[in-house]
Amino acid sequence: MATETVAKPRTSVRVGVQKFGTFLSGMIMPNIGAFIAWGLITALFIEKGWIPVPALGGFGTNAEGVPNIGLVGPMITYLLPLLIGYTGGKMVHDVRGGVVGAIGTMGVIVGAGIPMFIGAMIMGPLGGWTMKQLDRLWDGKIRPGFEMLVNNFSAGIWGALLAMLGFYGISPLVSAFSTGAGNVVQFLVNNGLLPLTSIFIEPAKVLFLNNAINHGVLTPLGIQQSLEQGKSILFLLEANPGPGLGILLAYMFFGRGAAKASAPGAAIIHFLGGIHEIYFPYVLMKPILILAAIGGGMTGIATLAITNSGLVAPAAPGSIIAVIAQTSRDSYVGVILAVILATAVSFLIASLILRTSKNKGEDDLTEATSRMEAMKGKKSSVSSALVGDRAGDQGGTVLTRPVQNIVFACDAGMGSSAMGASVLRNKIKAAGFPDVKVTNSAIANLNDTYDVVVTHEDLTERAQPRTSSAVHYSVDNFMNSPRYDEIVELVRSSNSEEGTTAAPAGDAQPAAAATTAAATHGAHAAEPAAAVEGKGVLLRESVVLNGTATDRDASIDEAGKLLLDRGAVDVSYVHAMHEREESVSTYMGSFLAIPHGTNDAKEHINHSAVSIIRYPEGIDWGGKQVKFVVGVAGINNEHLHILSSIAKIFTNKAQVAQLEEATTVDEVLELFGKVNA
Repeated sequence: MATETVAKPRTSVRVGVQKFGTFLSGMIMPNIGAFIAWGLITALFIEKGWIPVPALGGFGTNAEGVPNIGLVGPMITYLLPLLIGYTGGKMVHDVRGGVVGAIGTMGVIVGAGIPMFIGAMIMGPLGGWTMKQLDRLWDGKIRPGFEMLVNNFSAGIWGALLAMLGFYGISPLVSAFSTGAGNVVQFLVNNGLLPLTSIFIEPAKVLFLNNAINHGVLTPLGIQQSLEQGKSILFLLEANPGPGLGILLAYMFFGRGAAKASAPGAAIIHFLGGIHEIYFPYVLMKPILILAAIGGGMTGIATLAITNSGLVAPAAPGSIIAVIAQTSRDSYVGVILAVILATAVSFLIASLILRTSKNKGEDDLTEATSRMEAMKGKKSSVSSALVGDRAGDQGGTVLTRPVQNIVFACDAGMGSSAMGASVLRNKIKAAGFPDVKVTNSAIANLNDTYDVVVTHEDLTERAQPRTSSAVHYSVDNFMNSPRYDEIVELVRSSNSEEGTTAAPAGDAQPAAAATTAAATHGAHAAEPAAAVEGKGVLLRESVVLNGTATDRDASIDEAGKLLLDRGAVDVSYVHAMHEREESVSTYMGSFLAIPHGTNDAKEHINHSAVSIIRYPEGIDWGGKQVKFVVGVAGINNEHLHILSSIAKIFTNKAQVAQLEEATTVDEVLELFGKVNA
């Protein structure tokens, strides 16, 4: 799959703010469903709602005279901040970081006594990051059998300390900040200055800096205001679709060429779909059009302020449907009027600019879209609506950022992907880029956070929808695919501009078999090297020098039986090894196959184990000759150092020859020991 790179602009303040905003957005956006649920419950059941219900809305008293708690208060005080804190911690250190982040967030919540969204955005990532640093202190030093004890107690003790830090230290600071920011907003409202915020918000949207403003400040303050007043104007400062719609309408009437032709479709995506980035290229074609967006934004905000209108919860995405759904019961007229007037003013200003301009944007849409993608840092998911599917002409996604995370994905994320990740990790390290993380994952656990995704050609279609913004490489085997050299070249071309210089080939040290596990759900990286038998993953009795099987299915049974005999798996896992093989071949190249179970079969693994069988005469494996079959059953990362060793051996022809000539099991184990050393 051919791939191109676009020169990465130098790091700037804008890029730094953009990354910060993206991180904040990453904590909020996965939980928008919870915000919407809270908003609907609030709009329906509070005392001033459409269907007032004391027990749900949290007003009045019950039959015993006890005040009703309801759903509204607990959800906004506890549920939403805890979700944010958990998500923030999980982004840094997977589930373990999420749990510790949520514990720390609870301390801030109880200490402040008000909805602590900003506090959750601090404590969540702080909990995940500090837990990650603590885990590094004893990584690889825990005696077998004590891992769960150490992991659980360390998370519990550190979580308790963070909760107390949040209670006594962070909550007063965040409360003071929230109060101060609220006072600033109220000052702007009282003095009629709130519309001036459009001068900053509208340009920030086009530069992809809106997340830092919207999710970092406006949403937390809006939630607090909505809790106190039943609605907030702050939710519509950035989400109003009117300014963008006005610009697109102006292009529909007064634009030319591609811009005029694509504007109607873009308007539908923007207004109904809520994807505001669709209109950014139209502004970038003629930057002076930002005046139209600012004028429309100011008009919309002024209308909301005059009519005292607002939403009960965030409107995400910024679709007119989401806006109407979250509108307060007494604000429909004001909100709809704000959208209409914002559209009208934006349309009038944009029309005047386009009609008086010699260049009406007929030739610049493609270039403007490319600039938008460069600023965003990845290919836009809606750019094809503007200029067609250019990626299809290039054979893949255009990467506009340095490569930082590469993932190998297979059905179970256990065997073949781990081997491929080890091979490529060594190549990338040898090329002088040790900071590039190469991990492996089950396809079911993929998310759209990777720069490059490598899959077997039979699995690419399953992986692409989950990782739409990544560059995808399809391979026919994971051991020696020529695609690896393409990926190394991609890393070299995209990362060297960041100041990373590849070491000369003569100076390149042999790549270590281990790297730190990526903090990505479901992804694994090889553990630090250890003695082969020290962890009990590969034992003498699990190595057979002369297998008796004569075909693929029989060899899978033979490898599975060695795992069964050790009590590592039950018989259902062996059945799943056959099921996995029918789905996608586990042939790796270099006469090697590594049969293993499906992702769903992991519950049938009792402990990690690896079996190795040699077939000196070779057997047919779906049309490929296989002389070595490695059965794999892995829990967490315990088996990955062995797979890393196997990957190193089978990419070295001399070591493969040594395996073929080995006469004793000790020679095989010694060879793996030398690789790990």
